[in-house]
Amino acid sequence: MFRLFTLIAAIGALVVGAMQLSAQSSASGWQTYNEAEFVMAQGKGKTIVVDVYADWCPTCRAQAPILDELRKERQNGNTLFVKVNFDDEKAFLRRHRVPRQSTVLVFKGKKEVARSIAQTNRSALRSAVLNAL
Repeated sequence: MFRLFTLIAAIGALVVGAMQLSAQSSASGWQTYNEAEFVMAQGKGKTIVVDVYADWCPTCRAQAPILDELRKERQNGNTLFVKVNFDDEKAFLRRHRVPRQSTVLVFKGKKEVARSIAQTNRSALRSAVLNAL
């Protein structure tokens, strides 16, 4: 009985997580981090661009228009653009060894293929992400 309850709860969490992710997706096209959706996308082998940001971070604000530009250029069904809030998602930060905000990660499936930390130079940040895509 406990196993059945656990299975039902897990399925429910995945459904609710997917619904929340859809609801939280902003007009900008970035999706708010949701662990279940992230794991599902990794399992499907999608390319995932992760922007680890903090609202109070000036470096993050400098990176935002560059990353938005990349997202608009590379938006397709196989690439997911995800925002991870540095102040709220400590488990993600520990799991992926992210030491600070203003970190950009690119995954192909479960494998991290690129990382950029505090890069605000437009050409360098674009190259780091585009070379990984």
